[in-house]
Amino acid sequence: MKRRQFAALAAAPLALPAWATSPAFGPLTERFLEALWQLDPDAAVAAGRFEFAGRVTLPTAAQRERARSFCSDWLRRFEAVPEAQLSVSERMDRAIVIGKLRSDLWRLGELREWSWNPAEHNPAAALDLLLNTDYAPLPARLKALQPRVAALPAYYRAAQASLAGVTREHTELAIQQAPGVLAVLDDIAKRADEAGQAAAFKPRLAAARAAVNGYVAHLRQLKPTRGFRLGAALYEPKFRHDIQSARSARDTYELAQQRREEVLASMQAQAAQLWPTVMGSEPPPSDRFALIGRVIDKLSARHVARERFVDEIRAQIPQLEAWVRDHDLLSQDVSKPLAVRETPEYQRGVAGASIEAPGPYRPQDKTYYNVTPLDDLTPEEAESSLREYNHWILQILNIHEAIPGHYTQLVHANRSPSKVKALFGNGAMVEGWAVYGERMMIESGYGASPEMTLMWGKWHLRSVTNTVLDYSVHVLGMSEADALDLLVRQAFQTEREAKEKWRRVQLTSVQLTSYFSGYSEIFALREQLKARPGFSLKAFHEQFLGYGNAPVRLIAAEMLG
Repeated sequence: MKRRQFAALAAAPLALPAWATSPAFGPLTERFLEALWQLDPDAAVAAGRFEFAGRVTLPTAAQRERARSFCSDWLRRFEAVPEAQLSVSERMDRAIVIGKLRSDLWRLGELREWSWNPAEHNPAAALDLLLNTDYAPLPARLKALQPRVAALPAYYRAAQASLAGVTREHTELAIQQAPGVLAVLDDIAKRADEAGQAAAFKPRLAAARAAVNGYVAHLRQLKPTRGFRLGAALYEPKFRHDIQSARSARDTYELAQQRREEVLASMQAQAAQLWPTVMGSEPPPSDRFALIGRVIDKLSARHVARERFVDEIRAQIPQLEAWVRDHDLLSQDVSKPLAVRETPEYQRGVAGASIEAPGPYRPQDKTYYNVTPLDDLTPEEAESSLREYNHWILQILNIHEAIPGHYTQLVHANRSPSKVKALFGNGAMVEGWAVYGERMMIESGYGASPEMTLMWGKWHLRSVTNTVLDYSVHVLGMSEADALDLLVRQAFQTEREAKEKWRRVQLTSVQLTSYFSGYSEIFALREQLKARPGFSLKAFHEQFLGYGNAPVRLIAAEMLG
């Protein structure tokens, strides 16, 4: 495919990207993917290649060495491909694959998270996916699960042998998630009984449960020797590999500080305007944070009832779909189902809401919107969460996670002819689109009111603050007290939400920067294109999403010509 010149599109709406495949590059990519599935059947299953369901690999040193050899070999092959022979789409694919292989090698050789994060070794996701995806009749799915269940004792022995110098926080997370693994095994036992396969599974499941409990017992005896902070020496390269931005981590942190000031200034003006209506005749405080915080706190009393939290999220999805359709913001595919469900127990402990999309080989399968219910919280904890996800912010959460955020974007990604872009999605593009989607909806008039504008400011400030928090904690050594002050007093989050974010920043690194990093690059790209003749907002959205989950810097280079 010849490089498209933007001038050719100037007088017409932006077109979806054209995709062409060179005779050599397409087969090379297919060989790489098939070799990858042989090496990593769990990744194959996650991508929708269920013929690998019965294959098992263990987290052993030998398997990691095979992975290193695989990455080194294929990195040489892709680096040897001359870019001049490739179309724009293929050059993007080549860059994505090379980035993935370099990242995998760095993780194996430098980050070594498998050695200090016990929660890295969790087999539940693949078991749950294979059991509950209708890729085959239940008896066939259970048959494929038998070798995986049988391998769990060996899996946990290998996991235990891999650990050296663990962190306290990740060890506690692995212990917390273990009952969820047992719950998946209980689900397998129930379904096996329904299918008349209970006898075949009974000894395997007994050994598997013992292996889970044995792993937990081992973790309880470990003495953590490593801190959770990543440090600058690991943080900058991890940011480069994960985010793939044109900016460094430090540059992104400084840009986030600038954006934070802009958002706070806007929120201060909005809160001052709302003060008489919300707070009455009481004189407003002179302190900016107190002024904004008081108004937000008063408004946050309006929220859904605790017992209706998940149901309300489910009810809002059709309303968001109708708004996007009626305002012609983006095409939607009604044939791709979205199921709102309670977050499986084995996935809990990091984020309260998430999207779990099918792999590109099985785009017809359900996308799950996982929502952690508030059932296990005390009345005080539940009220804190409900005030955080109040009447306005709950709607913005659903925009971010579902329509037109993650769910909509991932449906578009799975339509891309390029499996590389769908399979090896860039987290900053995915999260950045969801944050951009929030702004897009507010700009279109969704929920138009001073209250919604202020609450969107609070929510947008969260994305910006995520970057400030993550860099400050992992590189600059921010304390828990300072982190909670940043989140509660300066970003207007409830105490419970702030404590959960503090926990999250201890368990993850760099990922929290993906929201603002991706958003800022997407918004900058849109503003550049808006200045050109013939710009169409919907066409921009369609074209941008048409590139799959490629890094924003690669998409921008293509769309800007």
